[in-house]
Amino acid sequence: MNIRNARPEDLMNMQHCNLLCLPENYQMKYYFYHGLSWPQLSYIAEDENGKIVGYVLAKMEEDPDDVPHGHITSLAVKRSHRRLGLAQKLMDQASRAMIENFNAKYVSLHVRKSNRAALHLYSNTLKFQISEIEPKYYADGEDAYAMKRDLAHMADEVKPGQSCILTKCVCFCL
Repeated sequence: MNIRNARPEDLMNMQHCNLLCLPENYQMKYYFYHGLSWPQLSYIAEDENGKIVGYVLAKMEEDPDDVPHGHITSLAVKRSHRRLGLAQKLMDQASRAMIENFNAKYVSLHVRKSNRAALHLYSNTLKFQISEIEPKYYADGEDAYAMKRDLAHMADEVKPGQSCILTKCVCFCL
């Protein structure tokens, strides 16, 4: 397995992975918007044949009245490659990039209240906290948990402007 920064030529395969894995699907222009606006924040996991098996689509929130913080728009790992730690590695790499490039203080996301597997990953493994419930957030009317993860612990490890290289799912900070 390899995790690397997403490139423009990956966007179609990221969308395909999204369609296979998630009920929330985005038009291609949304992937391009993320890729053009925050190219350093989205990552893909690829298998030994270079096939995309997971991705994280991330951005920075642009509220000038709030501290700098990122947002995870979408995270998906194909069923055949789950329980290998890829989701955690993708999320950690996107979070590190938010700190390095934008001095992010926290990262947020939304998750369906009914998505127990994702809630377990976010709460137990990644240490996100539920900040509020957003009623009828999803198109089908389901509520979402808005969640936040403080990045202070990561900021101590990765300083803004420091470059990190991720190869074979191991991060080396230079």
